Amino acid sequence: MTLPDFDTFVADARAWLATVAPPRTAGAWGEGSDSVAVFESWTPEEERAETERIRAYEQARFDAGWGPLTWPAAYGGRSLPASYAVAFRRVEEEFAVPKRTEMFPVTQQLVAPTVLQWGTPEQKDRYLRAMLRTDVIACQLFSETEAGSDLAAVRTRAVRTDDGGWRIDGHKVWTSGATVSDVGIAVCRTDAAAPKHRGLTVFLVPMDAPGVTVRPIRQMTGGASFNEVYLDGVVVGDEQRLGPEGQGWKVALTVLASERLDSGGLGLDNADRAVEMARHRTTPLDALEVDRVADLVTRAYVQRLTGIRVAAAVVAGQDPGAEASVGKLLATDTMARTSEVARLLLGPDLTVDSGRWGEHAWLEHVLGAPGYRIAGGTDEIQHNILAERVLGLPREPA
Repeated sequence: MTLPDFDTFVADARAWLATVAPPRTAGAWGEGSDSVAVFESWTPEEERAETERIRAYEQARFDAGWGPLTWPAAYGGRSLPASYAVAFRRVEEEFAVPKRTEMFPVTQQLVAPTVLQWGTPEQKDRYLRAMLRTDVIACQLFSETEAGSDLAAVRTRAVRTDDGGWRIDGHKVWTSGATVSDVGIAVCRTDAAAPKHRGLTVFLVPMDAPGVTVRPIRQMTGGASFNEVYLDGVVVGDEQRLGPEGQGWKVALTVLASERLDSGGLGLDNADRAVEMARHRTTPLDALEVDRVADLVTRAYVQRLTGIRVAAAVVAGQDPGAEASVGKLLATDTMARTSEVARLLLGPDLTVDSGRWGEHAWLEHVLGAPGYRIAGGTDEIQHNILAERVLGLPREPA
């Protein structure tokens, strides 16, 4: 296969994007939305409307040949190296295209690659193009109330039915986008007698199946980005099983590895916004404020450098390995230090809605940022990965 000329590829991408979106312009300070929310506070109706707006763009991009660029043509891709996909994303940032909510990378970058690796030919035919085009949106049915960060401790059970299918019973929590998803990738226990990492199986569960109930979880900020999902006697055919029976841990790890890769850039936009807030203060910063802002600038720069290293490894066809965990840890640290700067600069104005642009909006960031120490793999899990894979430390005995 002959690769397209890189400069021509970039020029063509820019030309197509100009047909679907205006150029992105840097708004003046104090204009436009001042939202810096980590987790949106939409109503279910607003979430559905925004999902459909983003989906329309994703479908247009797919149909024009700019969708899953690194994927084979059979799934709507062009079999291009990752460097072309990175280049497209950079050009895309020049245009005011809809900002993807979490469900789109979950579907396209976490679940679809897992189906590609573990799915049957029938599952690939049914789901891959549909997920990459976002005709089908997927969510993760992983976390449970009593499992904590130990995914292998899930209690949701799947039991064989007389006709060879499965009956699923259990309760999942912290599920983003459950109200707008078509299918959930669920980790279930299928062998209670097996060691916990070996008795798991993964299923693709239709979210409209009888027995599936979605209940929003109200956040401190008033919204409900997360949900709890009840699975009460949900019956699925064996064709919905993803990967071998009892090998669900390996399937789940495929999802989790992609999740770490996708989280390294979190928080940078809001860090930049906090620095801009410092620049636009009407009174000079004191020594402590200068120190905290400079620290944030430095740490955000290190996070960006780590993201470049991870991207370079992916472009080179290498496994970024533990660097993805470093990126996740840096992202949560940047979020925490962004909150610290906002609290320091705004003081009581953070909690009192004065109506002034760019002040009270920071409350949603401060309340939401700690959640990312758990989301996408807890900080403790990332530390364990680094301890084992970089430092060579032994695992603690079970």
